[in-house]
Amino acid sequence: MRSIWNGSISFGLVSIPVKLMNATENHAISFRQIHLEDGGRIRYRKVCELDEEEVPASETVKAYEDADGTVIPVTDEDLASLPLPTAKTIEIEGFVPASAIDPLQLDSAYYLEANGVPAAKPYALLREALRRSGKVAVAKYALRGRERLGMLRVSDDVIAMHALLWPDEIRAPEGVAPDADVKVRDAELDLADALMNTLGDADMDTLHDDYREAVEELVAAKAAGEPVAEEEAEKPEGKVIDLMAALENSVRAAKEAHGESQGESHGEDGEVADVHPIGSGRGGKKPGGSASKRAASKRTAEKGAAEKGTAGKKAAAKKTPAKKTATKEAAPKETRPKKTVAKKTTTAKKTAAKKTSGGTRKRTSA
Repeated sequence: MRSIWNGSISFGLVSIPVKLMNATENHAISFRQIHLEDGGRIRYRKVCELDEEEVPASETVKAYEDADGTVIPVTDEDLASLPLPTAKTIEIEGFVPASAIDPLQLDSAYYLEANGVPAAKPYALLREALRRSGKVAVAKYALRGRERLGMLRVSDDVIAMHALLWPDEIRAPEGVAPDADVKVRDAELDLADALMNTLGDADMDTLHDDYREAVEELVAAKAAGEPVAEEEAEKPEGKVIDLMAALENSVRAAKEAHGESQGESHGEDGEVADVHPIGSGRGGKKPGGSASKRAASKRTAEKGAAEKGTAGKKAAAKKTPAKKTATKEAAPKETRPKKTVAKKTTTAKKTAAKKTSGGTRKRTSA
């Protein structure tokens, strides 16, 4: 990496020679402006508004415009003559917990490299002192013609520096927050927590710029003379009317996206279906219900017929009441198709009459 600044870190009476280099890079695709008709480049030239002539860089200087419109020239020599202790020094002012730095203050990020072999020892000393304390160093330094505020921290085995905005450069959020009368219910917070837990942690390493990739594909297709495929943009949804419903749908969608079933059975229409065990008595018949009732009716008929057979000769002589009793006992309580009932009743009559006759003959012969 190419250094953009050479100086030293002032740590009390310890001076650590370092090089400053950018820790980040911009991957955004840059465009040129051209004349659409002939493809000619469009360039910006510095033109004096008084004589309308182009002015070279050597004749261009800075100037400060006063409130009344007066323009005051300020040359590089004027700025260089100012006393600036941090012109070549990163002056550490003190140490604070990392949580004391407002993330709104964070600006550009840089790496600090030890400049030369003699700088390795004091560099490592400051790095390990920061690591063990768990704090960050607040420092002042000068870069590109102005004094700046910085924060030094340990990143892996390197001391990194973040440019900080001055505290008075952070705007107060007046009038930005919603009205104070907005109330959030516990049920809504519970659903929000469930949604956060379902989405889980963000994998920072997998995040990438989808728009930049789309622009690269667009440029490659146009360079190859291929037709550009137009993707239909998603239509924005309407305003959220029911916050609870929106949260519930979000949790459901997040669970489906993460493949979490959690014991639910989903129907074809996407709604959750209730699942009940067989024979639970909810919306279904118990297994073998009809067969059990038929068997019970048959046993009742046979029992009634046997009891009538033991009643003696008087009961044996009167077969018709016995038949009627057997028929009554054999008749099922639940309504069944007429043909089936008739068939079962006839069978019960024959069985009862046969057993009754057999019991009578046995007692007579005795």
